[in-house]
Amino acid sequence: MTEQAASSRLIVVGRVLAPYGVKGWVKIEPYTESADSLREFASQWHVGRDEEIANWQPVKVAESALHSGNVVARFSGCEDRDAALKYRGLTLAVPRSVLPESQDNEFYQADLIVLVVVNEQQAQLGSVSGLFSNGGHDVLRVRHENGERLLPFVPTVVKEVDTGAGLIRVDWQLDW
Repeated sequence: MTEQAASSRLIVVGRVLAPYGVKGWVKIEPYTESADSLREFASQWHVGRDEEIANWQPVKVAESALHSGNVVARFSGCEDRDAALKYRGLTLAVPRSVLPESQDNEFYQADLIVLVVVNEQQAQLGSVSGLFSNGGHDVLRVRHENGERLLPFVPTVVKEVDTGAGLIRVDWQLDW
């Protein structure tokens, strides 16, 4: 992926849960570290369905507020509950270029997707297809020709992440 393509790609940051009230507001579940940080990017929001990323549309946020750990917002032109219903279930994303740079040893999950995973013996284990949390730590989904491996994303397993080279080096064997 070119640097320009990477910076312009959309990164999922939340999901529209449902209409909120009768004046066109929607309730949004943020996927960001804090609900308030999602509002910082309100001028860059896009909505769509994951499987149709080429068809995502920018939305202009007329108003937004924090409410019980979530964000409520009203999009321009969305004036009543019926108009807000069309946004229910849509995913919310922002361009990668508007997100702050990550600190040392911190990574956006989206930047890890498709990185090649190799072990310390240089054997290729597959490529990252996703991540999820098991409550204690994050887990890498590593897709390979015969299926999928799940690797804990912890320092004892993940030895190096080199996004520039497109590699994650791990202490993990092929037959585990």
